[in-house]
Amino acid sequence: MTSNNDPPSGGLLGTLDGDPAVDQAVGDGALLAAMLDTEVALARAAAAAGLVKPGAAAAVAAAAAGLTVTPGELGRLAADSGSPVIPLVRMLEDAVSAGADHAVHIGATSQDIVDTALMLLAHRALGPLLAHLSRAADAAGLLAATHRDTPMLARTLGQPAAPSTFGLRAAGWLAGLNGATSRLAGVRRTTLAIQLGGAAGTRAGFGGVGGDVAGALAADLGLTDPGGPWATERSRIHRLAAELGTAVSSCAKVAADVVHMSQAEVGEAAEGSPGSSSAMPHKRNPIRSVLVLAAAHRAPALVATVLGAGVHEQERAIGSWHAEWQPLRELIRLAGGAAARTADVLDDLLVDPAAMRRNLDAACPAALSENLVALLRPVLGRKGAQGAVHQALDAAPLGGPDFVAALRSDPRVAEAMTMADLEAELDPAHQTGDAGRLVDRLLSRRAMPDGGGFEEE
Repeated sequence: MTSNNDPPSGGLLGTLDGDPAVDQAVGDGALLAAMLDTEVALARAAAAAGLVKPGAAAAVAAAAAGLTVTPGELGRLAADSGSPVIPLVRMLEDAVSAGADHAVHIGATSQDIVDTALMLLAHRALGPLLAHLSRAADAAGLLAATHRDTPMLARTLGQPAAPSTFGLRAAGWLAGLNGATSRLAGVRRTTLAIQLGGAAGTRAGFGGVGGDVAGALAADLGLTDPGGPWATERSRIHRLAAELGTAVSSCAKVAADVVHMSQAEVGEAAEGSPGSSSAMPHKRNPIRSVLVLAAAHRAPALVATVLGAGVHEQERAIGSWHAEWQPLRELIRLAGGAAARTADVLDDLLVDPAAMRRNLDAACPAALSENLVALLRPVLGRKGAQGAVHQALDAAPLGGPDFVAALRSDPRVAEAMTMADLEAELDPAHQTGDAGRLVDRLLSRRAMPDGGGFEEE
């Protein structure tokens, strides 16, 4: 077979959102190869079921291997029929040796070949994609373990909130990446299935042995045998699209945090290999994170397109089926690029614990308000404790002895707590709650390297 393997959205800007290994696995040449592999596997399955002679199946395989066609040429021929399978089958029939043409495309219809080829394409592309996701999760887990107790300021709605740890933030990254890895691995194992129904989904062209042919076809291609055709029941496609979109979002969560942490005013972390600016020599742009976020802006619309094309009429859809092809491949590309870049970012992330502590200290004592209210609540009640903390912050917003004195201005607090007691509560590094234990728990639930599972409760 002669082909080229440009990604579906290659060219000048194509390298900015994909990953070479994943792009190659979903490129036009890869799709053409998957269609030919499906046709060859179908001929072998038919031979195993006794519908054609083994020699005829071997002739189909030889014809497919020697076929000279490019994706561009096939695409031009497909315009008239609405499917690349129709001209491809004609080429195979012309190329196969005499007397073996009956083994080409036996019992199948165009949708059988395209759907199966796309499932095969996804199965192959998910290999490198899952490797990137797993590498990103490993890197996040290492950061979480290393910085289990590194204090930092948590921020909510963009504002200083309360003491936390960088380990807990990284463990949150791990949870998202881990879940995405596990769910996509599950899709790869159990959801990606062959399609085989024939002209109207009855398998009439197989003379009563369609189930045997389907089982052999699935085994040959390494896909699932779904037990029957799913030509107009598209939940498999929907699950794949949804999990790809979720994987991009999990990567984008990391990217968004890294971008905010690398702002000069914050300076808590930075990409180890930043980008530059054409106008400002001093810039160190978190460009890999920026590209992940760009993918996250695009992915939801692609998922919506696949879901929006989910109603397939009667036994063959009117346009909905065709609408799935390109967005599904583009989703795989975006997820592959996002996963690879996220892994690269986390592998060489520069972390500055001193800046984290500096920012945390600068936000105190206000950032300790939740802890102080909890401390004073048994003495003053909830409303009273909140009022006392508010008043102390107004009186001494910079903290120190004046702040402690303001808290103890209420006789009930002065009686219950000494100056030393309150001063001990004002060290933010000691007010991170269960952060360390939460990190330990999330680390213990890391998916196995084979994608075996993020333990759900």
